Amino acid sequence: MKRLLFAIAALFVSVSLFAQNDKGDNILGIYVCGTGKDAYKVKFVKLTDGNYRASICWVADPYEPDGSLSRDVKNPDKSLRDTPMDKVVLINGLKYNAAKQQWDGAKIYDPTRGIRVNVTVKFDDPKTLKVRGTVLGIGETAIWVREK
Repeated sequence: MKRLLFAIAALFVSVSLFAQNDKGDNILGIYVCGTGKDAYKVKFVKLTDGNYRASICWVADPYEPDGSLSRDVKNPDKSLRDTPMDKVVLINGLKYNAAKQQWDGAKIYDPTRGIRVNVTVKFDDPKTLKVRGTVLGIGETAIWVREK
């Protein structure tokens, strides 16, 4: 009887962990951000450690006024300043928080300012992500819409 109860408990735990991971994977995909010449797309992928990464995968206007390719020139890591804007990693190591039904535990990089701040990400509806960056409780929210 104890073995049966243990087996049932183990099955319940593994199913609930699998369900949490599935829910966390809802974020995977490509999102459209910004408008016009400032539009860009962000792709969320799952890393081997179970966390998530968001990288820019397309920019509407990839060139500087002089015709050169736009690069991440404000990155505080000097070794990344030559990265093309359509390859910039915005979030790395994002974790799904099942209790809060959101992703957190990471920082978001703002290439226009060259800063990293704490980030929380959650769905407003099945196609709309609310991405909030904060530092010392003061923040900014962006809306990213899932690509069709």
